Amino acid sequence: MTIAFWRRLLAEFAGTALLVTAVVGSGIMATDLSPDDVGLQLLQNSVATAFALGVLILMFGPVSGAHFNPVVSAADWLLGRRSGSGLTLRELAGYLVAQVTGAVAGSVLANLMFGLGAVSFSGRVRSGGNLWLGEVVATAGLVLLIFALARSGRATVAPAAVGAYIGAAYWFTSSTSFANPAVTVGRAFTDTFAGIAPGSVPGFLVAQVVGLVVGLGLLAALYPDAGAAADQVVVPTDEQSATSGRR
Repeated sequence: MTIAFWRRLLAEFAGTALLVTAVVGSGIMATDLSPDDVGLQLLQNSVATAFALGVLILMFGPVSGAHFNPVVSAADWLLGRRSGSGLTLRELAGYLVAQVTGAVAGSVLANLMFGLGAVSFSGRVRSGGNLWLGEVVATAGLVLLIFALARSGRATVAPAAVGAYIGAAYWFTSSTSFANPAVTVGRAFTDTFAGIAPGSVPGFLVAQVVGLVVGLGLLAALYPDAGAAADQVVVPTDEQSATSGRR
């Protein structure tokens, strides 16, 4: 079975959009329900995000692999070059466009659902070496987790594992674990709890790229042949599963 490329792009667009909707929407709801307790707000936001991410991977994974993240797609392309697996350069470009536009659409949708203007650029400054270090750690850990699962034949547990990791990283990283360039850009379009000021976005993006490099370095040391499993990231698509079954 061959999955049409447009279907895969639609899955990446919709999945990333709904992920950002969950992040932004739960942040707005948290501030409405617990206006005087920032810790409780973060707990509500992180739990909703972790659950939503797991569900979205289950929902869209069979179509596109459920990357929802330019870092994951870039790692998939880079690692798959040697083994001839993973995304092609054309597919990578399409995934990146779908993910970024989906993230922006997700912020717009969340804003509209809660009666806000469709676009309200965030004034929430998130800048500083400690926050950028947090993004490096969060992104590197995410890349290592996803490809370690694929390489060890445990990609089927990715929905639970990735959701759990992001939920935990909200709390153990200083940046609250954006770990996703598309989501970072999307969150600049909402002046709410989950927002990030446009001027803070470049620093986060650079830190996430550094995290990608660190994650790839760890993979090279721990799983030298991780690229052979690039087709299983984040979860195998129906097309990949059918192909594996015929081997």
